Amino acid sequence: MILEYIRYRVTDAEEFEAAYRRAVVPLGQAPQCLDYDLSRCVDEPECYILRIEWTSAKGHMEGFRNSDHFAAFFGEIKPFVSNIEEMRHYEQIIKKTEPSLFDWAGGAEALERLTGVFYGHVLKDDLIGPLFAHMNPDHPKYVAMWLGEVFGGPDRYTQERGGYPHMLSQHLGKALTEQQRRRWVNLLMDAADEVELPADPEFRAAFASYIEWGTRLAVHNSQPGATPPTKAPVPHWGWGVAPPYQG
Repeated sequence: MILEYIRYRVTDAEEFEAAYRRAVVPLGQAPQCLDYDLSRCVDEPECYILRIEWTSAKGHMEGFRNSDHFAAFFGEIKPFVSNIEEMRHYEQIIKKTEPSLFDWAGGAEALERLTGVFYGHVLKDDLIGPLFAHMNPDHPKYVAMWLGEVFGGPDRYTQERGGYPHMLSQHLGKALTEQQRRRWVNLLMDAADEVELPADPEFRAAFASYIEWGTRLAVHNSQPGATPPTKAPVPHWGWGVAPPYQG
């Protein structure tokens, strides 16, 4: 992750803010953009700072800059480009930290225990078992790697399994149903209880939030004719914040 700061000095605050309210729509839709905010200086009200979190400097300069999202974004803020006083990328050195969902869950060992028990139940299930009849014996470990990276652990799924594009490829054309999705979710939640993942409401709410989001996106992407983005980072899930992905 890399931070970009753009510092403006403008005289027409109303027009500037209106332009950015329009511009952040395509910005937020870009898979390379993780977060953003626009702040106005209290001491010098004509000064503004736009902060954008990018997946990487390359993702910003080569991915976003060559996309339709950038064209739409730039079209809105173009009148204010001459008001930019600084535009640079920064790397965080010190930051306030909190335990990741990965650490709170118990790390890789806990997630592998979860997926091992879960897929044991899946294979016995009459509704979704047939989907996994020819499953790779290591599939539970791969899913644990995916969940680990999503929840703030090591990026092993990206480095060893091909990241988001590989995960997407596993769902394309499968025409998954809502009934199958619900069964998958129910079995996973039962497995979470069985292996005794942390039961505090904050963790379980964040865990369930990702499972709902991810499985609904998988169903959408699996339908005939679906055209999801083929290149995107693995989503990073925190304590209640969803990434800006578009289905």
